[in-house]
Amino acid sequence: MNYVDGFVAAVPTANREIYRQHAEKAAVVFKEYGALNVVECWGDDVPEGKLTSFSMAVKREADETVVFSWITWPSRQVRDEAWKKVMADPRLQPDTNPMPFDGKRLIYGGFEVIVEV
Repeated sequence: MNYVDGFVAAVPTANREIYRQHAEKAAVVFKEYGALNVVECWGDDVPEGKLTSFSMAVKREADETVVFSWITWPSRQVRDEAWKKVMADPRLQPDTNPMPFDGKRLIYGGFEVIVEV
């Protein structure tokens, strides 16, 4: 089964196009190092919660939009090796491709696929 990295972030709504360009550049690098698929989704119908929600999890501010993303890998081993290369790649360094959002509020994790239909 594949392995998935998932991400949730709050991006300033005004930075939508900058974020899209940032994500496209990053996707090229991820694919080069073995990712099967990179998906970036801009929040469109993200309800506010009373106890939990995407917005609450990333401390979304009024001028921000929730972004939900994932990267599919052939295995955790491929992902682990790729991340080492991704983090060292000069195309993704902050001075080359700065994150257009507050990275301190980024939520991410790796997930083992248990059902895929």
